[in-house]
Amino acid sequence: MVPNEAHQYMGIILLLQHFKWTWVGIFAADDDSGAHFLKALEPLLSSKGICLAFSQSIPSLPNWTYFDDLHNLISKAYLPFRVRRTNAFILFGETGIFIRMITLIFLACPRFKEDASMTKVWITTAQIDFAFIGMQRAMDLYLFQGAISFAVHSKEVHEFGMFLQMVKPYWTQGDGFLKDFWDQAFDCTLLNPQEPMADGACTGDEKLESLPATVFEMHMTGHSYSIYNAVYVVAHALHAMYTSRSSHGTKAIGQIAEHQTLQPWQLHSFLQGISFNNSAGETLSFNENREMAAVFDITNLVTFPNKSFQRVKIGRIDPSVAEGEEFIIHEEMILWHQTFNQGLPLSLCTDYCQPGYRKKMKEGEPFCCYDCVPCSEGKISNQKDMDNCINCPEDQYPSKDHDHCIPKTISFLSYKEPLGISFTFAAACCSLITVSVLGTFIKHRDTPIVKASNRDTTYILLNSLLLCFLCSFLFLGKPRKETCFLRQAAFGIIFSLAVSCVLAKTITVVVAFTAINPGANLQKWVGQRLTNSVVLSCAFVQVGMCTVWLKTSPPFPDFDMKSLSREITAECNEGSVIMFYIVLGYMGLLSLITLIVAFFARKLPDSFNEAKFITFSMLIFCSVWVSFVPTYLSAKGKYMVAVEIFSILVSSAGLLSCIFFPKCYVILLRPELNKREQLIHRKH
Repeated sequence: MVPNEAHQYMGIILLLQHFKWTWVGIFAADDDSGAHFLKALEPLLSSKGICLAFSQSIPSLPNWTYFDDLHNLISKAYLPFRVRRTNAFILFGETGIFIRMITLIFLACPRFKEDASMTKVWITTAQIDFAFIGMQRAMDLYLFQGAISFAVHSKEVHEFGMFLQMVKPYWTQGDGFLKDFWDQAFDCTLLNPQEPMADGACTGDEKLESLPATVFEMHMTGHSYSIYNAVYVVAHALHAMYTSRSSHGTKAIGQIAEHQTLQPWQLHSFLQGISFNNSAGETLSFNENREMAAVFDITNLVTFPNKSFQRVKIGRIDPSVAEGEEFIIHEEMILWHQTFNQGLPLSLCTDYCQPGYRKKMKEGEPFCCYDCVPCSEGKISNQKDMDNCINCPEDQYPSKDHDHCIPKTISFLSYKEPLGISFTFAAACCSLITVSVLGTFIKHRDTPIVKASNRDTTYILLNSLLLCFLCSFLFLGKPRKETCFLRQAAFGIIFSLAVSCVLAKTITVVVAFTAINPGANLQKWVGQRLTNSVVLSCAFVQVGMCTVWLKTSPPFPDFDMKSLSREITAECNEGSVIMFYIVLGYMGLLSLITLIVAFFARKLPDSFNEAKFITFSMLIFCSVWVSFVPTYLSAKGKYMVAVEIFSILVSSAGLLSCIFFPKCYVILLRPELNKREQLIHRKH
């Protein structure tokens, strides 16, 4: 009839886990049952992440003869109360162990009510009954206020309270138990009805409800409920057995012979199949292990100044129900010891590691004792006492305190932000200046200085520079499929065309001055054919490479979630990075060749010579793009795009200003120098 103790062990574990008590102590009887309890519970505690701060045995029969023995016993019982941060104590044993525990506490610390370290949360097992007799009834349960106890399940039986109110000691003759109970409970002597009354004698009219709860509880306890059910189980089994015999033609129920020949073992087969509802409305039956349902009530001990107490049901353990519902506790009903100020007591070796921290084990210490260290960069812990910090999803980043993840914002170089506005303004201004220069050259196309600079190549170069400035707008704004597909290819082709024009002008200058030397055969190369060949051939190579790039692995819109910790960069994935650097490298090669040719042609006579201006412009151009590569690789997010736009604008502006501004100065401000006589003048 008594529930399997293994379920009580699991109930203790679930209770500790519910309140997150991981640093607990155990007091157990110093006998076989206590040893079995420790042996069964310790592995369970460890497997569930609960550490045992101490385990203390209490002798069942302490030797009070010698003072040293008594002193050692008191010290052993008292020292666990000094274990750091242990506020949950488990007490296992019979009621006698509970009484001895209170006695030892009183002897160890007579002023225990004033010592806060003596206040603990006691967890008692179903074997312990808070019932005192004789001298023990004066004991104070102050320290056990708020104790949480497991008890064999019980339910109030109809009219049981009325029955207790009517109990009289003389109901049955020869009942020695009832006489002994009456003597001890009411502290008097129960005489035979025929004997005359004497001092200290019981009247027989004493009422059980007048006794304090520490002596007698008026409600149906778990032990009483088990006995009550056991009586009815046997009665039903007897009924089933006699009914079975009657159906087989044996003697009828009630015949004396049947009672005389009945043996207890004959009931076993009938007990196994018993199932009935008792008067409390509960169904009783045995399982396949011949055990009654393993249900435990969880109670909270509420004590009162008059040394009485009340046990309040706050939950239950029922392994037979669905998983997740076997443990029920109503925490709001618990009345903790007043020392805890009705706050949830903590029983931890180390305070909880707050979110943003993780546990770090201490060498040589139990696993419940640890240090709390902050989460490393890029990781969080969003719960208490996490063993390891975790990474945020790619589209989120850790908060400042590393306790939660924050969604990343999508970032790109917008027209509306200051940097985007600056680039837009600069590109627009440079485009207008280029258009103005082109208009000036067209208007003065018949003047000697324009004719001498190869008008067709100049027009192509100016248009290329205009497209270079306008090309920067493809890099601004949120990347789209069309802009990603076009921008790098357009940038590569247009810049190659511009550099090809500069190279063609430089080669033309070199060939022109070389052709006028005596014996030179280069006069046939001087003219538009050479210029067109250089421009078309150089530009065609770049067009071919860009075509291959766009057909095999074109750029596409993408999101970079890793480069920046707090932003998702909307970018154009270049598709083939190799092709991107080939296109860039080819443009660099053209620039380097142009710079070298212009450098060696810089000392030719000034009048017809653009090489000095081209040299300086290409020096700026090459410096910009040489510094572009490391800067681009080290930049992150939208600033990579900003670096490329800056390089486009500065290099294009360098070509425009160094090559064309001196000519515009002559055309617009010094027209007297824009004459043929000035152009053929030689420096002596």
